Amino acid sequence: MKNKIVIGSRGSILALAQSEMIMKKLQSNFPDKEFEIKIIVTSGDKDLVSNWNNSDKSLKSFFTKEIEQELLDGVIDLAVHSMKDMPIVSPEGLICGATPDREDNRDVIVSKNNIKLLDLPQEAIVGTSSLRRTMGLKTLRPDLQIKQLRGNIHTRLRKLDEGGYDAILLAAAGLKRVGLGDRITEELSYDLMMPAPAQGALYIQCRENDEFIKNILLTIHNKEIEEIVNIEREFSKIFDGGCHTPMGCTGSKINGKIKLQGVFCENDIMYKSEVEENEDMGLKIAHLLAEKIKEKING
Repeated sequence: MKNKIVIGSRGSILALAQSEMIMKKLQSNFPDKEFEIKIIVTSGDKDLVSNWNNSDKSLKSFFTKEIEQELLDGVIDLAVHSMKDMPIVSPEGLICGATPDREDNRDVIVSKNNIKLLDLPQEAIVGTSSLRRTMGLKTLRPDLQIKQLRGNIHTRLRKLDEGGYDAILLAAAGLKRVGLGDRITEELSYDLMMPAPAQGALYIQCRENDEFIKNILLTIHNKEIEEIVNIEREFSKIFDGGCHTPMGCTGSKINGKIKLQGVFCENDIMYKSEVEENEDMGLKIAHLLAEKIKEKING
């Protein structure tokens, strides 16, 4: 039985904040164990520019490959990832050992002078690197100038503060997890901006055959959140959801039913729909929503 448990993490401020949050929860549950975070530099961290320019490949593996290799090699015992960054299929031998409590999954706007999205001046410059957010903005405000925005949370906020943008779009979860929730100008409703599938959720990865770690992770697992994000990720899978696919969705559970709302953009038109079904239908809920959206696309 291991006394020291090593957690793998990227070195960004957000990644470390998420890993430290998970470590504190595990330390609280297992005070007799020693926990340590090991920073692992990924391909995406080393070479962000060329990775972003490679439009033929999902960006997701760029930020996970090296961490997963250290997990397979036994160098680390578990890894903390943002769920929305994870490919649908894990490498052989690795699983999602826990889906902890979810943070706010909405997108937010941070702007100069705290001006809300619909109140921004004509032709305001808005920063985002997300195709989903770009198409959502074009639908809401065709007049806006969309300017590419890269970098971590602090870099993006600095670029806004330096005057390069009138507003920027970010995930609420990231800002709140790094203690910058006070920078939020407006939390965007799902009607204004549909989030990425599994946004705000974490994916705690471990080895499939490591029963000791799997049992430890059960203490921070939220079964209801797992159920919802699995349906959201199934919806993404149906539409081949990657960083280059303009689509989004969000699920919620009410009185034994799951409501799934989603959008998909084709030919610059945003198609939106929702379904509400009994939770025991599981992943079929995602397929029902996808069918409704495809019907709209096909007229």
